[in-house]
Amino acid sequence: MKKITFVTTNKGKISSAMQYLGDLDIEVVPYNHELIEPRTDDIQEIAKQKVLQAYELVKHPCIAMDSGFYIEALNGFPRAFVNFALDTLGVDGILDVMRGKENRKCSFKECVAYYDGKDIKYFFYEHKGVLADEYKGIDKSDQWSPLWHIYKDSFDLTKTLSELTDEEMMQRRKVTGSSLQEFAKWYKDVNKEDN
Repeated sequence: MKKITFVTTNKGKISSAMQYLGDLDIEVVPYNHELIEPRTDDIQEIAKQKVLQAYELVKHPCIAMDSGFYIEALNGFPRAFVNFALDTLGVDGILDVMRGKENRKCSFKECVAYYDGKDIKYFFYEHKGVLADEYKGIDKSDQWSPLWHIYKDSFDLTKTLSELTDEEMMQRRKVTGSSLQEFAKWYKDVNKEDN
């Protein structure tokens, strides 16, 4: 089984990586470390800076990830500044800003960066959905963000991600994509001679 080190403090991202990569027989080795994010709303640039820092820590090929949340009616706010938005407005504040707005379209965009000490490879995915009218659901072990309580994606537009059962989340993973899944396919392919 191939292994890959994932440097992050986000337990939800580790859990998701273990699921997506585990499906392709890739073991995720978590490395719990807070990486410094540059002040930009470009998730690729943030992922790049994170993976370069990660490589300096672990001294072997690894991945880092960044994601952003984009609300169409707010001109894409908060983009990559999700933590800032949650720290200042909170989930309830985001719902308040959106109260009465008909356009509820939003999306999560992800970028996984892989660095082997020579080249950086990037893997992207966008999950399109809509913003709920209210906070719903329970905290989950694979939850990346409190935004899961107000976000419904194309898998099931009647429930927030936090309302989906474990079985529904497993089914969602099978029918929707992920930047982690795109990375896993590539990583498995380039390392197939080692299998």
